[in-house]
Amino acid sequence: MPTPQHRSWLHITAIILLLALLFAADVYVTHRVFTSRYPGANDFYSRWRAGQAYWLEGIDPYSDQATQLIQRGIYGRPARPGEDPGPFAYPFYTVFLLYPLIWLPYPWVQAIWLVILQFCLIGGVLLTLSLFDWRLPPWLVALSALWAVMFYHSGRTLLLGQFAGLIFLWLVAALVALKQRWDAVAGILLVLTTIKPQMSVLLIPALVVWGIGQRRWRFLIAAAAAMIALAGASFALMPGWLSEFADQLVRYPSYTAIGSPVWIVTQYYLPQLGAPFEIGLSALLLLYLLFEWRRLPGSAATSGRFHWLIGLTIVVTNLVVLRTATTNYVALYIPLFLALKATAGPLRGGNLLLVCFYLVSIVAVWALFLSTVAGKFEHPIVYLPLPIGLFILLVAARKTLEAALPGAHHAAGPA
Repeated sequence: MPTPQHRSWLHITAIILLLALLFAADVYVTHRVFTSRYPGANDFYSRWRAGQAYWLEGIDPYSDQATQLIQRGIYGRPARPGEDPGPFAYPFYTVFLLYPLIWLPYPWVQAIWLVILQFCLIGGVLLTLSLFDWRLPPWLVALSALWAVMFYHSGRTLLLGQFAGLIFLWLVAALVALKQRWDAVAGILLVLTTIKPQMSVLLIPALVVWGIGQRRWRFLIAAAAAMIALAGASFALMPGWLSEFADQLVRYPSYTAIGSPVWIVTQYYLPQLGAPFEIGLSALLLLYLLFEWRRLPGSAATSGRFHWLIGLTIVVTNLVVLRTATTNYVALYIPLFLALKATAGPLRGGNLLLVCFYLVSIVAVWALFLSTVAGKFEHPIVYLPLPIGLFILLVAARKTLEAALPGAHHAAGPA
């Protein structure tokens, strides 16, 4: 007769096999119906083609030669003025992540990547529910998974093949690991988010401050070791990668039309305010965030206060970072679901309220995009509702949101 532990392992094995079969079937259908006929996911293609050029042809992924290969793959010719030149523009260690995919034809690679992103978005939302101890009935969990891929920012992430979906999963998984005191895992996951550094550029120092205050040395040591390993391997293979990466980042604003939400408000809608007001408003937001960070060292990873501070950090990041994208907003699902739990969770009809939110949010943001889109380009208005709305909500309802989770505020100790 199987022991309880044996039954548990059989259960886990069955789930893994089921997910593997579902993944394989999804890849096959995606390839047959979509990617074999309509190549795309250009944001991903730029990184994949540069990684392939490096591993198979020894070409510097930051070089003009690699960029020309990317452009010919996307446009069939060199990019014209006004078109996205599509350079690699990611940390060199991204090529390690891409290595398993360089051997396949791109239609299959695209299908695999899109399914990976689907799993990441769904897994990220389900992990967020777990992070906030929000137990929903199975039918509503399934609806949450559907929302995770149909909401506008998720859908755009899938259409472009954006790494943002993967970063979102790693961010949530790191927070879950901190909650469970799996500190080495959390440190490694946090460092992996630096593949797309604009999504975690403020969260990393916030968690360093928190880790020191909580004396979570294992978390900090694991993060430092992971960063040293990734950077060290990168320098060993390409000693000059960091300066080349910086050069591409400097050139990035020259071919991106839209900056941060603060830039949109001050430069697009209120151009009379000008750059000084943009800089001043961004500085005020950062100063406010730093002021709130004073509460981080004494906040337990299970507490509502900790998650409010993490949510505020993610929101401010998306408000002020020099160049953002609506795909990066998938990270905002973390504070969004904290707010949803605080409002819908305690109510008798909370499940119905959550269903209404899912339906209204999907329709509203897609309608906003479709009614304002010009050619292939999003209108700046699409960048504003989610981060600005969440910022106002976080500040106005801080006490309510912090009370949504029952964990003790103060907890410190080695791990």
